[in-house]
Amino acid sequence: MIVCFDIGGTAIKGAFAYSPDDIRPVPRQPTPTTDFDAFVAVMRSVIETAGERPDCVALSIAGIIDPDTQRAVVANVPCIHGKRLQDDLQSALGLPVLIANDADCFVLAETGAGAGRGHRVVFGVILGTGIGGGLVIDGQLINRDGGFAGEWGHGPVAATEAGNPPVRLPRFQCGCGLQGCLDVTCSARGMENLHTHLTAKTLTSEEIISAWQAGDPEAERTIDVYVDIISGPLALVANITGATIMPVGGGLSNVSALLTRIDEAVRARILRKFDRPLVVRAECQIEPGLIGAAILGLGAVAGGLTRAAI
Repeated sequence: MIVCFDIGGTAIKGAFAYSPDDIRPVPRQPTPTTDFDAFVAVMRSVIETAGERPDCVALSIAGIIDPDTQRAVVANVPCIHGKRLQDDLQSALGLPVLIANDADCFVLAETGAGAGRGHRVVFGVILGTGIGGGLVIDGQLINRDGGFAGEWGHGPVAATEAGNPPVRLPRFQCGCGLQGCLDVTCSARGMENLHTHLTAKTLTSEEIISAWQAGDPEAERTIDVYVDIISGPLALVANITGATIMPVGGGLSNVSALLTRIDEAVRARILRKFDRPLVVRAECQIEPGLIGAAILGLGAVAGGLTRAAI
């Protein structure tokens, strides 16, 4: 048995995992964002109710572990930002600790219990407030030692001309410091940026989607440009990784017509041809962070992880 956690800026979700199909959530607790001792105390309180000593603890975090320094980069929980989090938690809890990014946990969940079952190479796509992703090959997370693999939302790759007929586009400034990132062009906020640029009107992504589905020509133009921009880089990801399925999570994944448009555009641009959808809605809609963390921890234990590892 392992204890898994999904660490958010507002709440810590916990569960006891006995197998990928037997994950038992416990009541969530508020996240102590500025007090590391209080943060550890919340985790310890969950572990103490397990009824047995767990084999390990596995965490999903909205951040990354820097592979060079092993320090956590977690903007929404300041008390763990900058810490050698694995070492500090193992020392405090007396158990092996595994940590993965929330997008990595998402793709683990989809590989083990969702749309990626039966596929050797699974690339998980996050389309929501931001753009993210994660890669699993032969059941193994590429970022199992931390790192930035799968972060296809960042890099100056967004097209400066897109749509039919083509329209010139600016390279929007991204919060990462670069210009022309997909994160600021094709996330939910990016869709809003595009719509404002194309129409001089300010609408939320929800309003743009609703207008598009109602047949509004301005919204259709925005979606046409959006799909053209996002499908090229996503096709390149498919070619580079060899992914045979791309489950999508995040708020925009709930718009099935949008995913269909993206899937058709991506499949038209990749080298390997599929006669079935490649870009699909994720199946693990409830608690993918917990499911992914559970699969991470259970896999490590099955591979021989013991308390002697700490």
